[in-house]
Amino acid sequence: MQLTTQTDYALRTLMYLASRSGRAKVAEVADLFGISSHHVAKVVNLLSRYGYIRSVRGLGGGIELAKKANEIPLGEVVERFEGNMHLLDCINTENVCAIQSFCKLKGVLAEAERVQLDYLNSVTLADVAPSPRQLNHIEQ
Repeated sequence: MQLTTQTDYALRTLMYLASRSGRAKVAEVADLFGISSHHVAKVVNLLSRYGYIRSVRGLGGGIELAKKANEIPLGEVVERFEGNMHLLDCINTENVCAIQSFCKLKGVLAEAERVQLDYLNSVTLADVAPSPRQLNHIEQ
């Protein structure tokens, strides 16, 4: 499985916010990672709709985590952004293949998906966020 660019940007944005105290600007995230502010803004919109961050308008505004970093499982974020994460269509859809009714591969791949998602859900944003010191070193 390869994550989409949108999921990648969402995870990076969350990691950035988790490593800071206070609010950040979309432009700061974009500048740090060398990505388009427009793309970060789109991801921020989704992250806000999913309840991971909040946007504050006006003077002193910006974006910040809406939950504690240790309350955000990576698997949940990946699943929300990726949607269908099945390795093959037959895992979730009937009558896709002539051998589907007796195919052992389907069960193996379904188990692999389950193990992967269980693992990603056991890791939180707090587990992968850089320390403020590491982040400050990059920003300079």
